[in-house]
Amino acid sequence: MIQMVNASKILDRVLVLEMVRVTEAAAIAASRLVGRGDEKAADAAAVEAMREALNNLAIDGTVVIGEGERDEAPMLYIGEKVGTAPGDAPAIDIALDPLEGTTITAKAGPNALAVLAIAEKGCLLNAPDVYMDKLAVGPGYPPGVIDMAKSPADNVRAVAAAKGVDPHEIIACVLDRPRHEKLIAELREVGCGIMLIPDGDVAGVIATTDPDTTIDIYLGSGGAPEGVLAAAALRCVGGQLKGRLIFRNDDERARARKWGIEDLDRVYDLDELASGDCIFAATGVTDGSLLDGVKRLKGGLMTTDSVVMRASSGTVRWVKGEHRARS
Repeated sequence: MIQMVNASKILDRVLVLEMVRVTEAAAIAASRLVGRGDEKAADAAAVEAMREALNNLAIDGTVVIGEGERDEAPMLYIGEKVGTAPGDAPAIDIALDPLEGTTITAKAGPNALAVLAIAEKGCLLNAPDVYMDKLAVGPGYPPGVIDMAKSPADNVRAVAAAKGVDPHEIIACVLDRPRHEKLIAELREVGCGIMLIPDGDVAGVIATTDPDTTIDIYLGSGGAPEGVLAAAALRCVGGQLKGRLIFRNDDERARARKWGIEDLDRVYDLDELASGDCIFAATGVTDGSLLDGVKRLKGGLMTTDSVVMRASSGTVRWVKGEHRARS
C-alpha cells in the first residue's frame, strides 16, 4: 500500500464540487435513456458526458479504473489522461463508472448511479476487470469483525454479536445472481434478512453506512473495479471492506499480472484498495436507497441528487442540483 504525503494539500486543488459536476453530467446524459431497453446506448451517453466534463477541469488525471483497456474502450480507458493541466497540476488517479447499473437504467430499475473517486497517484488499486468477492460493513464495529476466513453465517453472527442483537435482526445485501444461490441459502439458514438487489453493488456496499437503509452487511461477488469505488466511499465515511479477486481463466490471471498484481489469492483490506485522502462522488440516475434519480420537469428543468465525500475531513455533502436544458 502506498501512503500519501501532504495529501490534503494535493487534493485541495481539485474542488470537491467539481467532482459532483462530473457525475451530474454523466447522470443527466444517461437519464435520457432510462427505460429505453438499450444498455449500450445509455452507457455510451454517460461515458461521453463524463469524459467531456473531466477534460474541462484543470487537473492532471489518469484513469486507473475505467471502461476497460484501450483496445476495448475508445473513451475513459485505463491509462487515459484527462484534464487540461497535464504536468502542471498535481497528478491524480481516477476510478470511475459513468453508469453503474446499465441494465438497471435500460429497465428503469432502482439504484443506477454515475460514480467516480479520485486520489493521489498510486493510492487506488489498479484492479483488473474481473470479479471480486466482497464483504463489507459500515462504521461503528470493532476492527476485524468481518473476516473472509469465516463462513457467511459466522460473519453474520459476528456482526450481530457486535451490534448486540440476534442474527435474525441482521439484514444482508446480496446481488441477485445464480452464482449466489449457495450463499443465499446459508444466510437463510442462519435466519438473517436478505435484501436482493438486481445490480449496482457500489450502492449496495455504501448502503451499509446508512442506518436508514437497514442494511448491516454486504456479501457476495461483483466487479472488482466497483469494489475499489466502494472502498473509496468507505474510506471517507468509515466502515470495513474485505476483497479477494476471483479469476475464472488464465487470461484473467494474465490481465491481473499486467497491472502489477502478483499475489492472486490476496485478501485486500479497505485501505489497500483505496488509501490516503480520497474524494468520492455519485449522482443518482434512477431512484434508489442512496440517491434520487434525475427528474425531468416542465420547461426543460432537470433536478439531480448527489453525494460527495472526502476522507481527510470525513465530510459528506448532499447536493441537490437544478439544471436547464441547453437551448
